[in-house]
Amino acid sequence: MQELPVIAAEPAAPRVKKPDWLRVKLPIGESYRQVRNLVDTHKLHTICESGNCPNMGECWGAGTATFMILGNVCTRSCGFCAVATGRPDAVDWDEPQRVAEAIMLMKVKHAVITSVDRDELKDGGSIIWANTIKAVRALNPNTTMETLIPDFRGQWENLQRIIEVAPDVVSHNLETVERLTKQVRIQAKYHRSPEVIRRLKEGGMRTKSGIMLGLGETKEETIQSMQDLRDNGCDVVTLGQYLQPTPKHLPVVRFVHPDEFAELREAGYAMGLDYVEAGPLVRSSYHAEKHIFSGRK
Repeated sequence: MQELPVIAAEPAAPRVKKPDWLRVKLPIGESYRQVRNLVDTHKLHTICESGNCPNMGECWGAGTATFMILGNVCTRSCGFCAVATGRPDAVDWDEPQRVAEAIMLMKVKHAVITSVDRDELKDGGSIIWANTIKAVRALNPNTTMETLIPDFRGQWENLQRIIEVAPDVVSHNLETVERLTKQVRIQAKYHRSPEVIRRLKEGGMRTKSGIMLGLGETKEETIQSMQDLRDNGCDVVTLGQYLQPTPKHLPVVRFVHPDEFAELREAGYAMGLDYVEAGPLVRSSYHAEKHIFSGRK
């Protein structure tokens, strides 16, 4: 019997070694434990946990957290995101009050709220969004607020609900450059995101967006994306390093050196952006309390 030839399996693509500048402190301390207990007690979801944020220890240790409303299951399956994808639970109409009460108990001075995408809902979750903003404001009149919202599939009447309740900052992330959008944000459209920013700006909002680096984009493409945001009225841009949350997600193509982040920050200020937060560990809500104010930092 003739032996079959042995076919060697193709070697897996080598993982890019994580550089020293991406070391993160483990979450410890009494403040961290207090936030942990509040999140658990009030049955709240945070993007800090669901998104495997590298700054969770620092932010929770400082007594702050980014709350994620409308559940912790997303209807979209972006190639970069650690949030679970599937069929979400029914809308919890009591959630706005629980979030507002947690913010009051934590004595948060600047609250950040985000959500999963709820594309199965006619309103895209915008009614819960508006109710949450109003509930937080009613219980915490001295707390400023940033909302990191989805694109609502371009159904602008849903976006209008956010504008009508007027958070201090409204953020919507572009995430990546135009060439990589279909790969990174499978159900999204690149030019819809700058349009979200433009409509928010026309509604009188302070606007913000974020881009991840290290997915294979060029520096020139990143600058063009920043310019697309600026041309549509974006005030604040955050730039951070993409980190692969699990082996099933998109791999890191390269780790961007802090010097390149510094160069991109200067490019952003040169094109007229009001505030640019750039660095390997920067995420959308990192130092968000600073982004409500105007001026170069």
